[in-house]
This record gives sequence, structure tokens and C-alpha cells, in this order.
Amino acid sequence: MDRVFIRDLLLRAIVGINDDERVNRQDVIVNIEMTTDCRPAAASDAIEDAVNYRDVAKRTIDLVERSQFFLVETLAEEIASVCLGDGRVQSVRVTVEKPTAVRFAKSVGVSIERSRENG
Repeated sequence: MDRVFIRDLLLRAIVGINDDERVNRQDVIVNIEMTTDCRPAAASDAIEDAVNYRDVAKRTIDLVERSQFFLVETLAEEIASVCLGDGRVQSVRVTVEKPTAVRFAKSVGVSIERSRENG
């Protein structure tokens, strides 16, 4: 299976359980890796036959900017649902990091994998 990915998408979100996280946007870094069959797109050379990473990025940006989740786990699940909304995507790995959440740590976060079989 082939992979289409988006790396280090830097966004600002309301996410977290602390008082300041509920009112102040903070940096989140999103990484997405989707499995798909790239052969139809390669054969036709048409974007209509491909998983369009620009569309996925736009939908992810819109979701993150509108969201106000308490947990990065919830945000990651919602991003995975966006990706699996494209019928060509068989599975997805989503990583959401909060680089400023824990003092002395470069980053903290969650990484999930979802497929059509496990929702």
C-alpha cells in the first residue's frame, strides 16, 4: 500500500485542560500519513484520482481552528475521521503534538492509527 503524508503542519488551537489552554491558542503540530493505492492517480495523472493532500490539509486546518477540545486524543480522532472521509484512504496515522505543554520537554502528544476496519 502507498502512503500520502503531511508533515509538521503547524497550527494554533484551543486544546487542553488547564485554564490558560481554554482561552489562549497554543501551537499544535499535526502529522498525517494515509495509506491508499496511488496507481490510479499515477496512471491517469489526474488529481481527481488522487488523495489530495492540499484538501486534507485545508479540512484539517478548518477543524483545528474551529475546535475547542480538552484532549489531543479527541483532536486526533477527529482529524482521522476527516482523512477517512475520502473513500480512497484505507488507513491513517495521525500525530498531534503540543510543543509547549510540558516544561523541559521538546514536545508531548498522541499518535493514533485508524482504518476502515477499526473505525
